[in-house]
Amino acid sequence: MQFIKTPFLIRRLFHTFLWKVKTNQKVVYVTFDDGPIPEVTNWVLEVLKAENIQATFFCIGDNIQKHPEVFKNIINEGHSIGNHTFNHLNGWKTPSEKYHENVKKCDEIIRKFGITTTLFRPPYGKITPKQATKLQKEGYQMVCWDVLTYDFDPTLNLQTTYPKIQKAIENGSILVFHDSLKAEKNLKYILPKLITDLKKRGFSFGKI
Repeated sequence: MQFIKTPFLIRRLFHTFLWKVKTNQKVVYVTFDDGPIPEVTNWVLEVLKAENIQATFFCIGDNIQKHPEVFKNIINEGHSIGNHTFNHLNGWKTPSEKYHENVKKCDEIIRKFGITTTLFRPPYGKITPKQATKLQKEGYQMVCWDVLTYDFDPTLNLQTTYPKIQKAIENGSILVFHDSLKAEKNLKYILPKLITDLKKRGFSFGKI
């Protein structure tokens, strides 16, 4: 079943995670996972710059290491940086010690660029309570999402899904996109159109 909006039960079960920002203001938070890669991330940065929007990028350490110049572009544009593990690990399938080491490895790469972040998003949204508790005790903020765009799904029916995405967005919603090759086609359709439509609805854009 396709859940555009994260079910309340899941948010309540993991109530220490940030799913949505509590606010009465018409502001949304656009986030991107899985980059940086030159083919897609630089395009995203161009769109955000043209629209004067700040966003949050949850980066994979291995991609930062492979594409340092693209990562520098994100930093230079003033966007927020989050940790997305070094190898995009599925926490449900990874021993806790290995998972923790992978998160720390990503942090080490990020710090080489003069950046320190406590923002963390588990790949696939899959993390065990043990893994999450350890990271939270070390000061990490678990950031998930309120609205999932499904841009990563190659079978996505944009004509039927896009209106659902737009309808699901509320004050303080955290939206997740992916600056990846897999998501490129859908991302290039959804992102510019959604920015235009949200601005028409009076929304502004913040970074976490």
